[in-house]
Amino acid sequence: MATLIGIDVGGTNLRVGVVECHAFTPPQLLEEVRFQADFSSLSKTHQHSPQQAWQTILMTIADAVNSVRAKHPAILAVGVGFPGFIDPVTQTISQSPNLPGLSNVDLSADLSAIIALPVITENDALAAAYGEYMMHPSQAISQTSGHASSLIYLGLGTGVGGGLILNGKPFQGQHGVAMEVGHITVQPNGRLCGCGNLGCMEQYASAGGVAISYFEATNQHCTALEIATRASAGDEAAVAAYQRAGTALAQALAHILKVIDVANVVIGGGMSAGWPLMQQAFHQQLEQDLIPALRGKVNVSISNMGDHAGIIGAALLSRPVL
Repeated sequence: MATLIGIDVGGTNLRVGVVECHAFTPPQLLEEVRFQADFSSLSKTHQHSPQQAWQTILMTIADAVNSVRAKHPAILAVGVGFPGFIDPVTQTISQSPNLPGLSNVDLSADLSAIIALPVITENDALAAAYGEYMMHPSQAISQTSGHASSLIYLGLGTGVGGGLILNGKPFQGQHGVAMEVGHITVQPNGRLCGCGNLGCMEQYASAGGVAISYFEATNQHCTALEIATRASAGDEAAVAAYQRAGTALAQALAHILKVIDVANVVIGGGMSAGWPLMQQAFHQQLEQDLIPALRGKVNVSISNMGDHAGIIGAALLSRPVL
């Protein structure tokens, strides 16, 4: 048995979970603690240099770990799911599109030096993908071959992240940018994205993307949750904003599936709560864009793990450093 900490770093919050791992049974989330941490605003303000912003992010995470560790002193390692491009060899975070200003920072080494525990850092969506995979044996084992299967995870939140579990193993890519699906272009010359390109999928399918779509139609600033409420009440602009999200998500997924032939797709993240508002547009677009050989062969499901997948996945990914 091993007791680990899994951390899911978001643009506006920090979630820390204590995960108990056993040899032959699924891991158990013992406790989850949430901390307010508006990192996205911190890294955009001119009042802080990138170095100062990084130190604030680092110390916020360290303080959160130490707070949880005080109740669970048997922690052996820490896994962090971080929104960014993470080098699979050096663990360096080369860029974080939704946390501008950060580049070439080493969260694993810097955090480990403060908390005196082994730390591994992984892309947040890949950590969530691993959590989904490991917590669902029916997805982890191919029904046809009985061997380790594969899974694509799409996380809808502040941005849109993607993770690929290929034959039972997290796939990072040679430079740590595999499955950055939120940055697939779905609208040529479209909205400017934090990554520097135009028309990225996450500018339409994320919570922020839905808010932009609604603002363009109504000139009203609303959150994705408020827009979902309005859509459920029949607000046509709100309905259209979520339909646009579903369409953009399907456009990107169809391209992904043409490259990576995977049967299981899980959609999670906070925005997935609005799935009923996106579902019809999503399936219509996916059916249209998929090549005929794949139609009817892709299982798309909504996560039933809430927002725990990233925490559990990050914790499990820390096991190799023990």
